[in-house]
Amino acid sequence: MDQKLLSKIRELKKEQDVIILAHNYQIPEIQDIGDFVGDSLGLCRKAAKIKAKAIIFCGVWFMAESAALLNPDKIVVLPELQAGCPMADMVRPEELLKLKEEHPDAVVVCYINSNAEVKAISDICCTSSNAKAVVQSIPEDKEIIFVPDKNLGRYVSEQTGRSLILWPGYCIVHQRILPEHIKERKKQHPDALVLVHPECSREVVLMADFVGSTSNILLYCKKSKEKKFIIGTEHGILHGLKKENPEKTFIPASDYAVCRNMKKITLDKVISSLKTLKPVVRVDHAIGERALKPVKRMLEIT
Repeated sequence: MDQKLLSKIRELKKEQDVIILAHNYQIPEIQDIGDFVGDSLGLCRKAAKIKAKAIIFCGVWFMAESAALLNPDKIVVLPELQAGCPMADMVRPEELLKLKEEHPDAVVVCYINSNAEVKAISDICCTSSNAKAVVQSIPEDKEIIFVPDKNLGRYVSEQTGRSLILWPGYCIVHQRILPEHIKERKKQHPDALVLVHPECSREVVLMADFVGSTSNILLYCKKSKEKKFIIGTEHGILHGLKKENPEKTFIPASDYAVCRNMKKITLDKVISSLKTLKPVVRVDHAIGERALKPVKRMLEIT
């Protein structure tokens, strides 16, 4: 990156008292200017402890919204308001309320990849990093409704031995990673380990040597003595993997695993947000108070 531009960004951050949070799926330039780069759990934890006046969140809407829930006294900025999440949109509050009526004693576990209105009628949130721990924290005599990702829910069910009532949602990016893609990559690179995200289909997960969140994939590759990895998640993670492990080789499991929403945030948009502290993400106060509770419960457990 141009050093003058980098110097200008640092100057603006200091002037505006801003911290930049960036998800592992962001474009390389955004990851490189982030004060903290991580997965949903890591970003949630960081957002809960921020001292700065403002947060520029480089991710998608539900992530910035979660940061706003945790920081009602701060300015939370999402450089591109159209950076949404199709999976989060697959569950609507009225539909979830109907399911809750059918299972009145069930505990609702809500994946962080959901909107504030859905969080507000849930009992506890989870991320792909801590979903297993969250489910294990619930008494065994309780039914569990898991929304919205059926793939993560099914994976957690198999890992914990708990029967979950699964919402039929899914990540369109991870759903594009197919078993035939893995087979082709293994044919090309028979000595490579296969690492995939639990949002992938069961068929793909069963083909993996390791299953984990983006932060866990990064940690696994850093610690592993192996030198070649097939990576079954969104392409943005490859930047961090190569940066941390320049002597290792990383191959995307599928050419189609690209999240267009994550790529909507550009360097120009971040610089504009640094100058103006806009556009601001706001959450209705009444909804925010209720939505914050399941997020806090998650952070207390993990």
